[in-house]
Order: sequence, then structure tokens, then C-alpha cells
Amino acid sequence: MTSATEVNFAPKGAMRRLMDRKLAVFGMVLIAIVVTGAVAAPWIAPFAPDQQNFDGLTIEGAPMAPGGAYMMGTDLLGRDLFSRILYGARTSLVIGVVANGMALLIGTLVGITAGYFRGWVGSVLMRFTDLMMAFPALLLAICLAAIFQPSLWIVALVIALVNWVQTARVIYTETTSLATRDFIAAERTLGAGTGRILFKHILPHLIPTIIVWGTLGISTTVLLEATLSFLGVGVQPPTASWGNIIFENQTYFQSAPWLVFIPGAAIILLALAFNLVGDALRDVLDPTQRGRG
Repeated sequence: MTSATEVNFAPKGAMRRLMDRKLAVFGMVLIAIVVTGAVAAPWIAPFAPDQQNFDGLTIEGAPMAPGGAYMMGTDLLGRDLFSRILYGARTSLVIGVVANGMALLIGTLVGITAGYFRGWVGSVLMRFTDLMMAFPALLLAICLAAIFQPSLWIVALVIALVNWVQTARVIYTETTSLATRDFIAAERTLGAGTGRILFKHILPHLIPTIIVWGTLGISTTVLLEATLSFLGVGVQPPTASWGNIIFENQTYFQSAPWLVFIPGAAIILLALAFNLVGDALRDVLDPTQRGRG
């Protein structure tokens, strides 16, 4: 019989159920392709991402269309778009993982502290969370990015500072419910300390939720990073980012639409992939969702 403090899912069983979902498998394949391309970019990319090629522009000085040596064409400076897309994937994944990891850590700490201690501690923490949620995330991110010098790590920090609130709210709700359970009361009666209760008895039950929100949060982070870069307050050139590729080449939208459509499609597909996997994980790891979809 499963004990009260044992996590209510088996990793092998969860993976088996996850692989039975075609959309989740499709999402994982997309993620695997992007990760492989990003990791192997130095070996796959035919050119350096910031290399301006003499034959990368037409006689009129316009970007080259896809074909020949440039399978995805070139941008307004004669740089190979395929190479920049590969290196841009690195930027999106690094920020997605780092920023979302920090947001997940902050949200989990705030939520579990507020949910366990409750009282004035929980009230202060959750009122601050509500205050942060009241601000539009994009507007707050733009303000923070404008204050600091934009760079890869600053953008990751800014996104983390605006994305932790949803996780905190969800973790708070679940922790509040767990803290009133009989097995927690029994642990207190037996003299278990706060640290033992939090990390051995409550946190393991939150792992499925953390995994799901960690996966879904990457798609939000990727979209927010691309938006900030497109608006000019995100990752700055010459560092390749899917968002700043669109920003740099938006004036060629009609004459060279591939410069906008290709990075735009990459952003959408990567965000979609993480959403598909995250939704499937939620259904697989949440017992109340079993049998649905």
C-alpha cells in the first residue's frame, strides 16, 4: 500500500503513458530536433552566425533567397539565416531553461512558505504575489529590461522576475491543502521539525506540479524572450536570437518574407512543442486527469 508521504506517481509508468500520447511524442520530437540543432550548431552551421558573406547579397544589395549555398537565404547583412537560426535556438533554450528554472525556484519557495506557515507570513507573501500579478508581465519585463543593460543573462533574470507568480499561486494552493492533512498533523505530533515536514513530506507531493509548470513555463519564456528581443530590449545583436532576427529584418517583410516567417515559425513550433508536452504531463501526473483526452 502506498504510504501517505509517498509521491503518487511512478516515473516509468508516467513515461509509458506519456509515450502513448501522439501529440506529446510529436512535441518531444520537435524539442529533440531543436536541442540537437542548438548543441551541434558549431558543426552543423555552414557559417559563423555573424559572418557577413560577400556573395550573400544580390547585385542590388538585397538578401539572397533560399537556395544554393544558403538553404534558408541570407539577411540584410548577407549573413546565412540557417546558421543564425541554429545559434538562435541556443539563445532561446538557454534563456528558457535558466529563466524558467529561476522562476520555478522563486515561485516554489514563495508558495510553499506561504502555504505552510500561513498566518501573517502567508498573507504578506501572497499579497505581494497578487501585486506582481496585477502588473502586465510584458510591460513589467520591458521596464526592467530598459533599466538594466540588456544581455543574455539579464534578460533571463528579468523574465524570471515576472514569471514566478503563477507558480507561486499554484504551489501555495497545493501546500495549503497538504498542510492540513492528517499525516502532516501526525508528523508534528511525533516531533518532526519544519524542515523535515517541508522537504520530506510536502515537497515530494509537489514534484508532479513542479514538473508540469516547469515544462509549460518554458514555452512562455521562449515567447517572452522573443517578444523582448523583437522590441529591442532583449538579447542584443550580434548575438543571434529568433526575436532579434525578426526585428533586424522586419523592413524586408514583403521583399524577403523568409526572414520573418522562418524565425517566427521556429518560435511558434518550439512554444507549441513545450505546451504539448506540458499538457500531456499534467494529464499523466495528475490523478484527477486520468482517462481524459
